[in-house]
Amino acid sequence: MSAHPSSGLAKGRDSVFPASAHDRRRVSNWLFAICFMLLGMIALGGYTRLTGSGLSIMDWRPITGMIPPLSHAEWERQFELYKTIPQYKILHDGFGLAGFQQIFWAEWIHRFWGRLMGMVLLIPLIWFAVTGVLSRRLIARLLLFFVLGGLQGAIGWFMVASGFNPDSTAVAPVRLVLHLCCAFALYIAILWTALSTRAPEPVFIPATPEVVRIHRLAWAICCIIGITVIAGGFTAGTHAGFSYNTFPLMDGHLIPAGYARLHPFWLNWFQNIPAIQFDHRLLATATAMLIGVTIFLGLRTPKLGRPAQDALMLMGWVVLLQYALGVTTLLLVVPVWAATVHQTCAALLLTTAIVVLHRLRGVGRV
Repeated sequence: MSAHPSSGLAKGRDSVFPASAHDRRRVSNWLFAICFMLLGMIALGGYTRLTGSGLSIMDWRPITGMIPPLSHAEWERQFELYKTIPQYKILHDGFGLAGFQQIFWAEWIHRFWGRLMGMVLLIPLIWFAVTGVLSRRLIARLLLFFVLGGLQGAIGWFMVASGFNPDSTAVAPVRLVLHLCCAFALYIAILWTALSTRAPEPVFIPATPEVVRIHRLAWAICCIIGITVIAGGFTAGTHAGFSYNTFPLMDGHLIPAGYARLHPFWLNWFQNIPAIQFDHRLLATATAMLIGVTIFLGLRTPKLGRPAQDALMLMGWVVLLQYALGVTTLLLVVPVWAATVHQTCAALLLTTAIVVLHRLRGVGRV
């Protein structure tokens, strides 16, 4: 098939992104829509975890699972399956079919949203590929995203299955964190591709010592946000947020008593509630401080350019909001609404950090 004159193939086989600005806008808008859906998926995942809805669907049917129960008999079958796991016996013993339906719908919407994202990715991908808008390299990359999305669904079931153990009322924290991290990693990859599709050529920024320093700080910010998200996942998975609901001290101490009670020491970071919550607080504070320093230096560096400075300022506002949400969630003892917004805002903060990094990718390039 010959290349469309406005496609990325028009610039040669090595071109990744469409050559036409119109096609780049179309493709990037599509990818940004998928990013928006991923943000919704992250929010839905937080809600299902907080409401204990994730274990309400006891079977994994990747295709037929799109259809919810359509008869009273099927609802009863699903409810009877749920009654066999410890979560029902320990937490929900005695609640009726109406209560089960409430948590079932939350988990069903979460899974349906994931399947819908797969279709939103695959169907336009086929169309853009057939019409010659996408290069072979971009097609391969997007197909990889589709496969990784399917794998994320399998990891989700791997996580849910851990909650069916006889001595468990929730999913295993390690599997929860794995599922969360994979969602964030896929989100970063699609977001970066969307940004690069919209603006494939980086704007040159002279590599002065001040600019290089800010570029390195931007990388450090992305890394520490990622580590803080992981720590937040363990905080959620171990329900550590329901303890030490004061701020800034924890039971009257800056560093809680019993921080290092487990041996070997590294187990405290993943299994010891005082240590898990303290680490998340410490990382969140360090993240906010690092972003503040970077903004201060960035605004004093005119050669950085207005787009990068604007992105830095936006990141500053979002980190303030995220920090306030974290403290609010803690002080109110983890209400569903606050914890859900807090998790979603973590993704928004990471988004701003990726945008900053993307706008700085032209540092030193000619």
